[in-house]
Amino acid sequence: MITIEEARRLVLAEAAALQPEELAVAETLGRVLARDVVAPHAIPPFDNSAMDGFAVRAADTTGAGEKPIRLRISETVPAGHVARLELNAGEAVKIMTGAPMPRGADAVVEVESTEADGDHVLICRQVDVGTSVRFAGEDVRAGDTVLHAGDVVGPAEIGLAASMGQPVLLVHRRPRVAIVSTGSELVEIDQSIAPGQIRNSNSYSMQAQCREVGIDAERLGIAPDERGATRRLLEKGLGYDVLITSGGVSVGEFDFVKDVQDELGVERKLWQVAMKPGKPLVFGVRGGCLVFGVPGNPVAAMVSFELFVRPALLTMMGHRKVLRPTYRAIIEEDLPNRHGRVQVVRVRARRVGDRWYATSTGPQGSGILRSMVNADGLVFVPADTHGIKAGDEVEMTLLRDEAREA
Repeated sequence: MITIEEARRLVLAEAAALQPEELAVAETLGRVLARDVVAPHAIPPFDNSAMDGFAVRAADTTGAGEKPIRLRISETVPAGHVARLELNAGEAVKIMTGAPMPRGADAVVEVESTEADGDHVLICRQVDVGTSVRFAGEDVRAGDTVLHAGDVVGPAEIGLAASMGQPVLLVHRRPRVAIVSTGSELVEIDQSIAPGQIRNSNSYSMQAQCREVGIDAERLGIAPDERGATRRLLEKGLGYDVLITSGGVSVGEFDFVKDVQDELGVERKLWQVAMKPGKPLVFGVRGGCLVFGVPGNPVAAMVSFELFVRPALLTMMGHRKVLRPTYRAIIEEDLPNRHGRVQVVRVRARRVGDRWYATSTGPQGSGILRSMVNADGLVFVPADTHGIKAGDEVEMTLLRDEAREA
């Protein structure tokens, strides 16, 4: 058996960012840029008003805080229009937010600091040069690299690209993922259960784990414990970028997955990781397809996905950050470890100031899915100990963006 870290290194050595594709900018949310975006022009492209108000010469407002200054309104400039006249001393231009600054104006007085006076306006406060003016290029200058390859596209990035006149962006392709569950005991979730049967939950939990990173994985079905049926589904799954099977990877008489992988030409890179749950993990490659065989127990399947499949998927999508955030936490209970493997404990996490605390979610059996439902994170109890004691500091991987605050 190899360590979690060694296994992950082997997996990530085979994962690489997929070829990029061009997508309409509105369809790129969550994608990773494969090419820089360079500004073809400045933003804003011209000096413009940041407020509804009056464009003025700042010098004409001197003393307005003590006594209103009366200026003649020379014209009105709505957004999308340009002033016809140059502003002269003693004049003001009524201007709307976003409208270009008239020639000769160097400040804007917001409408709330003015009073109407026929074809004149009373300025009730003194302003400095540049007040309420958005200057050309103050956000972006022509030639600036505004978005970089490797950036994850969010709403702000989409807005900025649109402002640059970019109808499409070059982003990394998302992998096509197939999921197969194995085991004659499995039935689909809408079927009744006969003696000795259980419902297929792994396909759904792992499909959801894929969706969490932005991938719509396809469930190919259930392979019963029969070599031919297993081969047919795995052969179909090998046409995807990633194939994930659950179950059938241990040493039982009816565990056919590894044998069928060998028959289909899958080059095995690892089998068995020194962890609990998740020991009987198998990983290999065939052509451009990454092949994961995770254990059949629901918690073991989800933990294996978190530690190995998820980082590989993110790497293939072009992400630079592929691991969950890890913190040092104070464990609030004794956690024994009598297995000679790293014990991956599901925990509730809470933060007090800058200090993290963790406590287990209860019974930690690899079939107790509620231990994942209640988990904010994973704690790793080292293999070379008999466990850890309450008050010890441990490594914790956070699974949720939000954790409970104390």
